[in-house]
Amino acid sequence: MKTAQEANENKAYKEAVTELLYQLADDDFIHAFRGSEWLGLAPHIEEDVASSSISQDTMGHATMYYQLLEDLGEGDSDELAHGRKPEQRKNAIILEEVNGPGNYLKEPDFDWAFAVVRQYFYAQSKKIRIDSLKNSSYQPLADVAVKVNMELYYHLMHWRTWFSQLVNGKGEAPERMKKAIEKVCKDFDGVLTLGPNAEVMASHGLIEEEKVLKQRWENEMENVFASLGISLPELGMERGNGRKGEHTKDLDGALATLGEVYLSDPAATW
Repeated sequence: MKTAQEANENKAYKEAVTELLYQLADDDFIHAFRGSEWLGLAPHIEEDVASSSISQDTMGHATMYYQLLEDLGEGDSDELAHGRKPEQRKNAIILEEVNGPGNYLKEPDFDWAFAVVRQYFYAQSKKIRIDSLKNSSYQPLADVAVKVNMELYYHLMHWRTWFSQLVNGKGEAPERMKKAIEKVCKDFDGVLTLGPNAEVMASHGLIEEEKVLKQRWENEMENVFASLGISLPELGMERGNGRKGEHTKDLDGALATLGEVYLSDPAATW
């Protein structure tokens, strides 16, 4: 296993590990923000507390990844989180999508079915990725993966429970969940891809091959879907590949909100 110093001494290795860290950090960063927008809007008070706690955990995970990037000489971790332009971001497009019409402070008309599907799909993909990263050749990343994994069990159980209950629910719930599943699947391949340098990452032992991780996710999901009597739609990447810096206007708005305080005085100590 390599340390930060050893990674810096190998250009190809460093490029691969920094690319992977940007993906991990940016995914959690934007996903945590979208989750945090449910504060005060979740279906009931207990869920308000639970989902807020999960979003806080997820933002903490992003912070750890940005710190690893800082340790590799990529710049200040706060600047990496808040100062980079949308086209520099590596997060998957489905994670930046708004929760629904309106916004958090003015006439929010958010879709809880979409939130549950996106959260569950992402939690499962993250768990598979983290299990692989615990054996990463980059020691600092493997150490962080062990810490993240301690919280993921709860996250995954929480969203799987919501997913199953709503799919098997009464009234409009099953149909809304069906539409949300179809919507998320159209772009979820963007989460499962490791981008153009996937093979290089695997060759350096940073993470397992993309196709292996994707197959594990599909196997897990197909088992759950079969138990609920529904089928998993085909996955796609309809609106582009976020790993290549391709994004939507939804990301622009999210970054403006997330960086408002920091960008007002980047030199300040927070």
